[in-house]
Amino acid sequence: MSGKKGNGKGKGASAGGDSGEASGGGTKGGTSVKVRHILCEKQSKILEALEKINSGMKFDEVARTYSEDKARHGGDLGWMTRGSMVGEFQDAAFALPVSTLAKPVISPIVKTKHGYHIIIVEGKK
Repeated sequence: MSGKKGNGKGKGASAGGDSGEASGGGTKGGTSVKVRHILCEKQSKILEALEKINSGMKFDEVARTYSEDKARHGGDLGWMTRGSMVGEFQDAAFALPVSTLAKPVISPIVKTKHGYHIIIVEGKK
């Protein structure tokens, strides 16, 4: 009887998915995100990039064309931990659900000291 555990993902400590955020300063459930972004210095350029995404162009292709930072290779920043990102960027990243390049759930445009960002999150842990 105890052989199969097909339903559980992870350790199953919290069943609520996003509810881990409410628990406060604990290190479980939401200390890092696998994030991609598009960064543009000018708002007009980020709006162009947003238009391309909304018209169906893949997020990584738009990032290669429009992003102005070192993560031009599809906008991939890899795994970023809480506390290692600029405040506004971090807030937006942790608020997003996990999505894919094919069906991205993108952030509203986020303005930081670096410029304007569009963010997607591909994983959380």
